Amino acid sequence: MKGAPPPCAFSAILVPMSDTPMLQITDLVKVYGSGAKAKRAVDGISLSIPRGAFFGLLGPNGAGKSTTIHCITGIAQPTSGTITIDGTDVVKDYKLARTKVGLSPQEFNVDIFSTPEQLMDYMGGYYAIPHDERMKRVNELIKRFDLEAHRAVKFQKLSGGLKRRAMLGRALVHMPGLLILDEPTAGVDVEQRRDLWAYLKELNDAGTTIILTSHYLEEIQQLCNHIAVINHGTIIWNGTKADFMAGGKSVEDKYLELLKN
Repeated sequence: MKGAPPPCAFSAILVPMSDTPMLQITDLVKVYGSGAKAKRAVDGISLSIPRGAFFGLLGPNGAGKSTTIHCITGIAQPTSGTITIDGTDVVKDYKLARTKVGLSPQEFNVDIFSTPEQLMDYMGGYYAIPHDERMKRVNELIKRFDLEAHRAVKFQKLSGGLKRRAMLGRALVHMPGLLILDEPTAGVDVEQRRDLWAYLKELNDAGTTIILTSHYLEEIQQLCNHIAVINHGTIIWNGTKADFMAGGKSVEDKYLELLKN
């Protein structure tokens, strides 16, 4: 990923100075089904993520990470509890809340016959960004993620790393203050992963609050300054990375220790 614009190009101007947490989750419960078949996927989660944090959200498969993300982004409706993004309730004022968050999901939930340029353009149109401004942003993102030679290639024909870059560009086209990354480097080679890390650090330094879920615990250790661990739908640890790694433990060591308890 070459030809980077100034670090503030996409995000800093949209991150207002405020003491309001960028994300506030209070007593979140999500139940799927009913009666004897009901499944409580999230069971009373509360999190307060400060503006500008790089927040690692860890947990085994089925722990409740994806359900929590779905509730934050409006893909799923909370059964109870509240979620606010930059002070905006994600249920009561969904349209405004949705403009404040960008999601790069683990699954490729796109039209595989569209090109990276089209995917970003469509998303910019969804947020009603005027055409000229939208294309300026699309061109910046394509350049930043080194997609210029692939901007007109159908998504299905891209390599795994190129697909991840196109997904991240789509998530950033409306310059959200909160960026959620669900396994953003899955299938990406080492060199591309390092390039992506550098760009995410730039975004965070410019003021974007980032939530990262990843099974690459080295990634969490390199990037995040806050860490929470979910297991069986509840938060079993929440605090700074420094506290998480107290005593010289690696993120992996501490994480595995928590899951054994």
